Amino acid sequence: MQKTVVINLVALTSKLLGEYTPFLSRWSQEQQILPIAPVLPAVTCTVQATYLTGKLPHEHGIVGNGWYFQDECEIKFWRQSNKLIQAPKIWEVAKELDHNFTCANLFWWYNMYSTADYTITPRPIYTADGRKIPDIYTQPGDLRSPLQKTLGNFPLFNYWGPNTSIQASKWIAEAAKWVDNHYHPTLTLIYLPHLDYCLQKYGTDIDKIKQDLLEIDAACQDLITFYQNRNTQVIVLSEYGITTVTQPIHINRLLRQHNLLTVREELGGEKLDPGASQAFAVADHQIAHVYINNSLVRDKVRSLLEQTPGIAYVLDDVSKQQYHLAHPRSGELIAIAQPHAWFTYYYWFHDHRAPDFARTVDIHRKPGYDPVELFFDPKIKFPRLKVAGELLKKQMNWRYLMNVIPLKAELVRGSHGCIPPSPEEGALLITSRADLVDSASIKATDVYQVILDHLQK
Repeated sequence: MQKTVVINLVALTSKLLGEYTPFLSRWSQEQQILPIAPVLPAVTCTVQATYLTGKLPHEHGIVGNGWYFQDECEIKFWRQSNKLIQAPKIWEVAKELDHNFTCANLFWWYNMYSTADYTITPRPIYTADGRKIPDIYTQPGDLRSPLQKTLGNFPLFNYWGPNTSIQASKWIAEAAKWVDNHYHPTLTLIYLPHLDYCLQKYGTDIDKIKQDLLEIDAACQDLITFYQNRNTQVIVLSEYGITTVTQPIHINRLLRQHNLLTVREELGGEKLDPGASQAFAVADHQIAHVYINNSLVRDKVRSLLEQTPGIAYVLDDVSKQQYHLAHPRSGELIAIAQPHAWFTYYYWFHDHRAPDFARTVDIHRKPGYDPVELFFDPKIKFPRLKVAGELLKKQMNWRYLMNVIPLKAELVRGSHGCIPPSPEEGALLITSRADLVDSASIKATDVYQVILDHLQK
């Protein structure tokens, strides 16, 4: 098989190729650029599962970045077991075609306990005293120590949160080169998230993201040059484009106003109680799975959603099939936002009643995706000094709460998940192998075959 690398440059669109991406712009002009018709929802876990299986969400089961686990009555986001994907992955099929084939999966999601040969994914250590220590999970396990000895610990706090920076993507790029030097995999999958975060913070305002564009462009130049010098075929692709947003939709507050959502009081704050609610929403960027425990309120819920400004349409049992989301993990109804709007997970009416984790970076306890975690609270005059003070408490083994995140959804200026307004604002694939594609655009499910063809031809 032909050695191939797939660089997932999250949120790259053809509209972003220009003055502030000099290398990628020049390099892509020598390649074939294909718009990718999006899958719904256009969010990380769903899109990656589609690319790696060639199947749609109703087949592979990844209906979002998180969903309601009905047998546990719990909402869970950002799970990591590869066994959640209910379809064969591309590396499994490739290995059947060639027993010498090997695959390295570097930071694509659902990366734990998979059948890929080499894997690296974030896996913080959560200690009994409340600390979160940056770390990774690798397969094989003995890859972890020499990798971090060479590159240093994975910069987790630059990977997500208000301190996001190019350092996380650069670390992943260096890890990819390290793995290639040591293991020489046939297929390497690399996830570079840097653009995703600045675009969610600022939208498509080029003046505010031009430095980020220059930074990821330089990282890509180094990485692509490395692989081309090793006679490796290079595919660059993205999962979605990000559109500028101006309207947060507090969908759970709406349901609570109509006595459909139940909360539980804990330590003076409120926690969503999904198992006791008649209806609640799992907010995920521009899509919200709405789960209904009492079928008698279904029509009422649908009517409320359809009358809510910012919601473009609501999927029911029939339309879920049309959009390939008819899966047991999906909500009874699915709300899709208009391109300028997005869904918050907020369910409290007064900020002083928000749970303690609401003002922290806590992607697992929050019952929905929270892009406000990318911001320091503007009320804190010296946020980095506050962070330093909390870290000092950690070093002294004191319990601490890193409550530096605001509760201001209006700060978020970019989102994704719905079908983009135009192909130029959506995902793309770039390859030099024009002979392997026979159309001017491809479907998200076609990416699987394009990668497989690169390996075989």
